[in-house]
Amino acid sequence: MLTRKQMDLLEFINERMQKDGIPPSFDEMKEALNLRSKSGIHRLITALEERGFIRRLPHRARALEIIRLPEALDKGGFKPRVIEGSIPAPQPRTALPISANHAMDLPVMGRIAAGTPIEAIQEASHNVSVPGEMLAQGGKHYALEVKGDSMIDAGINDGDIVVIHEQPDADNGEIVVALVEGQEATLKRLRKRGSAIALEAANPAYETRVYRDDQVKVQGRLVGLIRTY
Repeated sequence: MLTRKQMDLLEFINERMQKDGIPPSFDEMKEALNLRSKSGIHRLITALEERGFIRRLPHRARALEIIRLPEALDKGGFKPRVIEGSIPAPQPRTALPISANHAMDLPVMGRIAAGTPIEAIQEASHNVSVPGEMLAQGGKHYALEVKGDSMIDAGINDGDIVVIHEQPDADNGEIVVALVEGQEATLKRLRKRGSAIALEAANPAYETRVYRDDQVKVQGRLVGLIRTY
């Protein structure tokens, strides 16, 4: 017997997977269920796992497998399917076939922390080929290798290459490269709160850090991601 919230979450995950082929993020689950924190989502997922409706796949960001659906949701004969990353996984609607796009070489400016900020990145280590349609129109771009797991619920893993559009500002909720106090660079979601700026992780194990607006300089906005398996 599932609670109303557990049923709602299972239905939301299943509908998103059927529609997009990829799972909703923890932030999207939280908003869909009108919860105040992602810890509530973690508890609901644990409850669904304990009751045999889903299974978490280890060492993969947001990887869940729906094992079965309750009769109230199983309207068309449910067939188990893995969310994000099993064999075979459906391709997201927005995935770009690289062969059909002009590629551009971008400099990889070292490693960026998706966790505790590290020293600012300043020198290119090598280049990476990026599909042209991944890039924002106008302006300069560069790439960074991700270090850490604080953005894992946004689908950004340790070792991924993020493509950054160089710009001095970004909108609330966008993922940015932020230079903190002129010395440390980090990859985080930007939240503006009056004269303060919050750098928000996408992993409940990391706390949101809040700074004065003069302590943070946006160095670019995330526009793409490259993963090597």
